[in-house]
Order: sequence, then C-alpha cells, then structure tokens
Amino acid sequence: MSVFISDEYEKGILHTRKEELYSIIRDVIDASEAFLNCSYACTVEVTLTDDASIHEINLEQRGIDAATDVLSFPMLEFPAPGDLSFLEQAGVDAFDPDSGELLLGDIVISLDRAMEQAEEYGHSLKREIAFLTAHSMLHLFGYDHVEASERERMEEMQEQILEKKGYTRDYE
Repeated sequence: MSVFISDEYEKGILHTRKEELYSIIRDVIDASEAFLNCSYACTVEVTLTDDASIHEINLEQRGIDAATDVLSFPMLEFPAPGDLSFLEQAGVDAFDPDSGELLLGDIVISLDRAMEQAEEYGHSLKREIAFLTAHSMLHLFGYDHVEASERERMEEMQEQILEKKGYTRDYE
C-alpha cells in the first residue's frame, strides 16, 4: 500500500499534528482495504486542504458551488461496489506501471470542515479524520449513497471499519 499525502493546509493545526493525522489516514486506508478484502497492494493520494480550496475543486469537478468535508475521485469504475473481479480481465489498465499497485484514486479532505464537524458531533478531530477517510475509501471502491439503502449500507460499513481500529466517537 502506498499513501501519498499532500499538505495544502496553510493554517496551524496541521503543522502541529501532521504526523498524528497522517498516521490515522494511513491506518484507516489500510483497514478499509482489509475490510473490503482487497488482495492488491493499492495506491491512494490524499490532499488535506481548507474550505476555500475544496469549494473550488467541488465547483470545477462536480459543478457544485459549495465547500464540502471530503471529495473522492475513484480511478476505477466498478461493475458492482467492492467487486474487484473485473481486474482479472485482459486490458484493464488499473495498475501503476512502476510499482504494480492498484491505482484506487484521490481523496481531498477539508480540515476546516473536519474541525467544525468534530466540534458539532462532539468527538475529536482524529475521529472525524478517520471517519472522512473511511467514507472516502468506500467511494474509491465503488460504493455510493444516492439511495437511502446505499447510505445505510455505507454508514454501517464505515462504522465497522472505524470500530475495528478503535476510532469510536469517544476516541481521543
């Protein structure tokens, strides 16, 4: 597993807790891959930014003129969420030619929004970062929450990933 984290957050919180947050992100990415029974080494790129930057990305990429907490940009189109069997087909170009790792996609997290939501929901920033990472990893594996049943399934899966690693609401 390769996780590349870009620090585009210009405010103090990331600089004082950078390694701690990076460690949580890597831990949840690894736990998500294990939870989804991914047998491939994967590459994920994560960008930590602010509300203004994620707003701009959201507008450019999705046509939504608003900031959000997390954006996911999957590299793969899954025939069914979490089903990696299509990768065995000839001609699937989903692997990094240098590392051989499966290219899952990109995650963009607004630390401004993560801090606001941590306070709003009464848990730590660490837990909120873990939650946003797990949520986004499910998107990278083809899960979505357009329908109520999909949303419920994703919420259940997110909680299972977080509980397995100990990132509960009372986690500090």
